[in-house]
Order: sequence, then structure tokens, then C-alpha cells
Amino acid sequence: MPQVPAYAYVIAAAVLFFLLGWIAFRIRYEKLHGQAGLVRKGLLDDARKEASHLLKAAKLEAKEEFYQARTRFDQETERIRTESQRRQETLDHREDNLNKKVAFIDQKESRLDKLDETMRGRQEEIDRDRQRLSTHLAEQNSKLEQIAGMSAERAQKQLMDNMIGAAKLAAGKSIQQVREETERTSRREAMKILSLAIQRYASEHVAERTISVVDLPSDEMKGRIIGREGRNIRAFELVTGVDLIIDDTPGAVIISGFDPVRREVARQALEILIRDGRIHPGRIEEVVAKTNQEMHEKILETGEQACLDVGLQNVNPELYYYVGRLNYRTSYGQNLLKHSAEVSAVAGVVAAELGLDQRLARRCGFFHDIGKSADHEVEGPHAMIGARLCKKFGENEIVINAVGGHHQDIEASSPYTFITAAADAVSASRPGARRENVETYVQRLENLEEIADSFDGVDKSYAIQAGREVRVLVNHNKVSDADAAMLAEEVSRRIEVELEYPGQIKIMVIRETRATAFAK
Repeated sequence: MPQVPAYAYVIAAAVLFFLLGWIAFRIRYEKLHGQAGLVRKGLLDDARKEASHLLKAAKLEAKEEFYQARTRFDQETERIRTESQRRQETLDHREDNLNKKVAFIDQKESRLDKLDETMRGRQEEIDRDRQRLSTHLAEQNSKLEQIAGMSAERAQKQLMDNMIGAAKLAAGKSIQQVREETERTSRREAMKILSLAIQRYASEHVAERTISVVDLPSDEMKGRIIGREGRNIRAFELVTGVDLIIDDTPGAVIISGFDPVRREVARQALEILIRDGRIHPGRIEEVVAKTNQEMHEKILETGEQACLDVGLQNVNPELYYYVGRLNYRTSYGQNLLKHSAEVSAVAGVVAAELGLDQRLARRCGFFHDIGKSADHEVEGPHAMIGARLCKKFGENEIVINAVGGHHQDIEASSPYTFITAAADAVSASRPGARRENVETYVQRLENLEEIADSFDGVDKSYAIQAGREVRVLVNHNKVSDADAAMLAEEVSRRIEVELEYPGQIKIMVIRETRATAFAK
């Protein structure tokens, strides 16, 4: 048997190892390929599920946006339809009025033509009579000149000179007497009338704030109010026009806004949403729109009731809305609707004391600040805005002038304008009418005491009665009785120059005797 070479065994072994390696590689490849297929299938299933969820979410969001857009479109369409209908009714009404005016003018023209013919006939008769009288007067003047020996022009001039001199003398005496009498009585009568008006009317005022607090049943409600990625809170702030503050305060959220009407609408709407539990942008718009309508009706009822309480008649119903909004506006903490009612009452009392129309004065006083209900919507001072509103809604010229001129924005044309301004000042400056913050109040007291302590001979001073009286304790060895009276006057003059304050401040210097003066 022939001998096999050694390299043949090596080749055979190499081939065997190659086959074994290739078989092992195929087995491992098939195993890894199977695992990769399973992983790929799992990833494809997860991707399909996630795509399905995203598609559903996109469809829901698209439906919600479509619903919101459709709602806004319907609201805008309804508003335009209502506005068009209102304008058409206004045009029809104006057309009827124009037709009536044209007929009335035709009748007047016919009557005027007849009167013109009558007047021409009478004028001809008057001209004839005047000619006869002129001839007769010339004859009489000629006879008088012959008798008096003086021409008519000379006699007329002498008579006029005598009468003018006498009239000037009498007028000068009368003017002097009237001026002296007026100076004696005007101040006394004015103080009497205003004091009587203040005593006969008094009311309380409540302070309004720029925030409202809404209680929550639990802190979990805060997350629902915020919504997914803040969607609910953004929709709420956009629809209501206020800021919704959600902080760490337990069981409460804060509504902030300078417009009290919007703030009240937001507060009521949020309370309804919390009770209902359904909080999403569509529901928010629905609740806010309903609350806005209810608030509009409430404002109208408030305005109508306020006019009835004051006793105003023949008020344009469209003016009720602006009157009602005054209930949600304040000036230095003073409720404007109550302030208007108070000014109306004071103006009525003053008019009655002066013998003027009390009802007209009350009307002027009640409407004097009506412009403040729309001053954030219309440019200009509130007095001029109010005058335009009164003119728009058919108020008479006296009321329009009183509203527009109670801050001297226009020239006064009647005494009712001055009465309204005086009543407004009385209501605003009386003690307790308007709120003063603590810092300003304390600073005013400190300034009063600092001024009094700066004088020589003063041991200590005390500002009491809310800063309306200053009591100054002096050293009796340095300040005499006569000096005490002078010190009271000097302190009062210093306060008048350096400080601003409502009303008057009483300065009382205390030694062995008391000297009192008032800084007015």
C-alpha cells in the first residue's frame, strides 16, 4: 500500500476545520437572524401602536380646534347679524323721523307763506303811519325850538349828559353796596348751605381691591385648572382678560386684574368650572360667555335700580349699562355708584336751598362721573367722555354741561354746573369717604409732629384725630401766653405752606392757657 504524504493530512485537516467553521458560522448566523427578526417585529409593533396613539391625539386636537373655530365663527356671525339688524332698525327709525320732519316742514312753509303775505300788508300800513308821524314830529320839534330858543341837537346832548352823570353816580353807589353786602353774606351762606347738605346725607363706602381669591376643594384642582402643558390656564386668561395666579397658597388661586367687571366674570366662571369638574378650553369659552351674559344683565338691573332709587325719570335704557358699571369702579377706595348717588343727594339739597330745580340738580349730580364707566375704552378725560355719553343718550344741555364742566374742562353755562362741582368736592373730601393707605397716613402724622417740634419752646407735639388736630405742649418758662397765640398761628401757616391735606387742621398750643388756630 502506497504511503500518503504528510501534507495531504494537513490539507484534509484544514478542509475539515473550514467546513466545521462554516457550519458553526451558519448556525450562529441563523440564530442571530431569527433574534433580529423578532426584535424588528417588536419594534414595528411598538411603532404602529405609537403612531396610532399620535394619530388619535392629532384627530382629537384637530376636532377641538375645529370646534373652537366654528364656535368663534358662529359668535362673530351672530354679532354681525345682530349689529346689522340694529343698524337697519336705526336707519328705518331715522327714515320715519325724516319723513315726519319733511311733512312738518312743508306745513310750516305753507303757514309761513300766509304769514308773509299778512306781514307785507301790515308793513305797508306801518310805513304809511310812520311817514305821517314823522311829518307830525317834525312840525312839533320846529315849534319847540322856536319856543325854547335852542336847537333839538343841543337840547338832546345836554339832557343826555345830565342823565349819564346821574346814572354813573347811582350805579357806582349801587355796585359798592352790592359788593360790600356780597362779601359779608356770601361766605356765610355758602358754608351754611354746604353744611346743611353734608348733615342731611351720609353713607358708607367699601374699598374695592384689584384681586379676587377663589377657594379650591383640593390642591389637585390646581393641576386640572392648569391643564396639559398649560392649555387650560392660557385659554382662561385669553377669554377673560385677567391673570390667573396659581402659587403655593393652599386651597386657593388668585385672579388679578384692574377691570373689576372682568375680574368678577372670571371669578364666577372659575367657580362654576370647579363645581362642574369639566375643565377644558371649549368648556371654558362656553362658561365664560354665559357668565358674561349674566353679568351684562346684572349690570343693567343694577343701573336701572340705581336710577329708580335716586328718582330719575325718562332715562334712556342704554344708559343703564354705564350706570351699573359704576358699581364695579372705585376712586381712592370710594365706590363710584354710591359716590354718584351721594353727589346727587347733596346737589339736590344745595339746589333746594338756592331756590333752583332740585330734580335737575340731582340728575346732574348722579351722571357727573358716568364717563368713568367707559374711560378705559374711550380716550379723553372722564368729564368729556361723560358729556358725550349724555349727549348721545338724549340728556338735556344743562346736564351735559354739568357733566362736562364739573372739573372745569368746559365753560359753565348754568348754576347747576357749579352745584355739581361743589357736591362732588363735598362727597370726595368728607372724612372717611376715601381710603388712605397706612404709609401715607402715618407719614402725614409724622410730618405734622415734625413741623410743630421744630419751633423753639416746644416740648412735645401730638397729631390726633386722624391728623385733623395737633396738640403742642410748650415750656411755660420759654413761651408766654402771648407767644402761645403767635406760635399757633406760625405752626398753622407752616402747615399750610408745606403740606397737602383735605379739610382743615386744628392747632392747639397748651401752656397754662390754650391758644387755638386753624390751618385752612
